[in-house]
This record gives sequence, structure tokens and C-alpha cells, in this order.
Amino acid sequence: PPHPSFLPQHNMAESEKTPRRTERVSPMDLFSSSNTHRSQPLVRMCAPMVRYSKLAFRRLVMRHGVDVVFTPMIVADSFNKSQRARDAAFATDAGQDSPLVAQFAAATPSELATAAELMAPYVDGIDLNCGCPQRWAMADGLGAYLSTKPHLLADIVRQTKERIGGVKPVSIKIRLVDDLRETVDLVQRAERMGAAWITVHGRTPEQRRQPVDLDAVRLVKDSVSVPVVANGDIVTNAEAEAVQEHTGVDGVMAARGLLSNPAMFDGSLNCDAGMTPLSVVREWCDIALELGTPFHCFHHHLVYMLEHQASKADKMEFNSLTSTASVLDHLYRKYNIGFQA
Repeated sequence: PPHPSFLPQHNMAESEKTPRRTERVSPMDLFSSSNTHRSQPLVRMCAPMVRYSKLAFRRLVMRHGVDVVFTPMIVADSFNKSQRARDAAFATDAGQDSPLVAQFAAATPSELATAAELMAPYVDGIDLNCGCPQRWAMADGLGAYLSTKPHLLADIVRQTKERIGGVKPVSIKIRLVDDLRETVDLVQRAERMGAAWITVHGRTPEQRRQPVDLDAVRLVKDSVSVPVVANGDIVTNAEAEAVQEHTGVDGVMAARGLLSNPAMFDGSLNCDAGMTPLSVVREWCDIALELGTPFHCFHHHLVYMLEHQASKADKMEFNSLTSTASVLDHLYRKYNIGFQA
């Protein structure tokens, strides 16, 4: 298949604040205690989030304690068929966007293997989504549907590993199966077929607000020899460390917690739960404007960041804003966050 262009969509000139990396970093290196890149005993990941884990947000969280970032989930079939779909789904900056894992939803081995071959030169790992509980995904044989087909899931991992020749690690992200014995069988099959690490969300596809089952996450960790990453309801750095203490996992993955506070893993900032420091709000604006982030994405991230420090009236005003200029004016009036003309 033809290679995608994947050129950065904007001028990636760097500010003096953030030095440009000179080499890519493999996520697998971060799981090694002897690796010089690793500054913490727990690998912290930013989850794949549709509409949100784009280039600008990835850059922000990696400045504040996140070790590994993911693309939003990409549907492999569409990605493989269209250059336009590839350009719309993915943009990167190799200088700062590493270690980066591309997550795909795929229903067959050939779908993921082809997508991985296209994407491998531009990322540091490939992840198969086996946990998305949305009805449309499961109806198309994607996401959590694969948890019901352990042989198929294992074959997808195997063929993808063979296609890209071990150049980049292939991982999976799952939810729990109702019968935990089936969960254990699933992850052990994936490990035998070459899964480099396993991320487990501690709920079943049917569960939404129920507490995360940390004992089940611990069972997964004890059942395989590859690294295991815990996901679900981690909204502070202290909670991340408590999850590791309870489960013995090698890493944690956060989604909503990072949306509410992109600096939640930054030990140098004394952040209240869900409270984004105003310096980080300003930093988000600088990065988003530099990269030409679309307004809806720029605005939605700020809605999350300001949620716990804005009054009800201020929230209503902010949610109604429709231009970058009006957002910047609001930030100056309400929070004294100024920007140079």
C-alpha cells in the first residue's frame, strides 16, 4: 500500500522552553528499571481519547509527567483505504511527539497489519483496541467484541507482529470479561502471540459507573510476564501510586483525569484534584495556537481545564464562546491570563 505523507500540518518551530528530542524512545525502554530515560518507577500514560489526544494535547501532557502518549483510536479499515482519512486521523512532530503509540480498531488480522505497516515509521508502538464498549464498534467486530474471540485477537497480534517484523512493539488494551478465567485466557493468548504489554480497564464492557475492580487487574498482572498497565478512574498522581501499590502493575493510564488537569502527574506542581494550574492553562493556549489547533478542540479542552475553578455563570459564558479571540478575552478578564498581540 502507498505510504502516507504524515507531514506535520503546521510549522513546528520550537519555543525555547521545550528542547527538541533528537531520538525516538521506545515505550518498552520505559518498563526497564535500568533505562536512563525513565525518571519514575511507574510508567504514566495518556489514554487514547477520540477528539482529544491530538498532537497539541500530547505535547502539553508530556511536559508535565506523562511518559507515553497515544493517538485517538483510529479505525484501521478507513485508515488503510484513504490518504485523506490518514491525513485527517494523524499528525505528528517527531521532535517532541515520542514515545507515541498509535491505537487502532481492527476486525481482522489484515486490517491491523496493513495499518501498522503504514504507521510504523512515524510512531513508537501499535496498540489494538479490544475494549471499546460502544455499540457501533461491537456491531462492526471492533473493540470489546474481540474479547469474545480470543483466537481472533491472538491472530491479529501475531500477524501484525509478523508484518512489521518486530520493528515496533504491538500491545493490546482490554476490558475485563465477566468470567475472569476468560480474561486470563485472553491475555495469556495475546502474550504468547507477542503482545508487548497489556493495558486493562478494570470494568467489563457493560459497566460504566461501577467501581474499578483492582483485584481483577491484579489477577491479570499475576497471569502474564509482560508489563501490565492499569486504566480506569485514575484522576490524581496519588491514586496512580495507590493503584500500583494494590495491583503491582508496571504502568497506569489516565483519561478524564488528564483532561481535567493535564499536569496531574507533575510532581513539581501542587495540584488539587482536577484543578489545572493557570500556568498550564496558559501553556495550553500557547501550544494550541502555535499548532493551529481547530477552535472546537482548543475550546473543549479549556472547558475541562476550567471546570473546577469557574463559577456557574462563568461556565455558561465560556461555553457559549465561538471564537478564539473571545476565549482569550475571557481568560484575561476572569483569570488574568494575558497574551501578546
